[in-house]
Amino acid sequence: MARDMPKGQARAKAFLRSASDFFWPPRSLISGARGMGSGPLSPEDFARLRFITEPLCDRCGIPLDYRTGDETWCVACLARPPRWDRARAALVYDDTSRRPVLDLKRAGRRDGLPTLAGWMRQAGGDLIDDADVLVPVPLHYVRLVSRGFNQSGWLAQTIGAAAGRPVLVDALVRTRRTPSQAGLAGRARRRNVSGAFKVRKGRVAGIADRRVLLIDDVLTTGATLSACTRALKQAGARHVDVLVLARVVRETDVTI
Repeated sequence: MARDMPKGQARAKAFLRSASDFFWPPRSLISGARGMGSGPLSPEDFARLRFITEPLCDRCGIPLDYRTGDETWCVACLARPPRWDRARAALVYDDTSRRPVLDLKRAGRRDGLPTLAGWMRQAGGDLIDDADVLVPVPLHYVRLVSRGFNQSGWLAQTIGAAAGRPVLVDALVRTRRTPSQAGLAGRARRRNVSGAFKVRKGRVAGIADRRVLLIDDVLTTGATLSACTRALKQAGARHVDVLVLARVVRETDVTI
């Protein structure tokens, strides 16, 4: 009888999922259309997404036309190397990927989390394998209270659970409430977040001499991620990589 219980529970869960899909059909992550069937995307929606694959810059993860050797850096990284060690992104941030990013960021839509985090795991598998701990980019507590969630924390926890990696959701603290980065140029973004992050005193031991994977939703100029990396390395992090859901490839085309 005991062996029959898990099967009964599985059947009950399957029935509830079917009933839920009947009354509340899944909504596309891209178009928002309902009645998608069992998945969050139609083939047409999926084909519109621009995934970032090789060849790419080993330092910042931007797509390149070709590789020049075992380790290839883009011109921007050669001229001004970022503070982090490596960065990877699953998607190009454009008109298509903007909807799932903003639905997660501003509307708190969680039903697509397994899919979005899965894309990030595929893009940053090596970084996840090398990481000792995952750390999300934090919100200022005022913004966290008003919004009620941190989308970067959700992504980090979903990735960490699937990959078997610990997540320190409260390791980084945003020490001051900065204005929105939207509409700011690169230099203004860097000034805006300069010194705005620190590692919580109670979490320094979990960061020191560790390989940290910093998780965020979007990489635009890298100013926020650079400020977070600086705080982590000041706390003794041995290595800091960055993994994001989407990144701007041509900053003049799209901003967030």
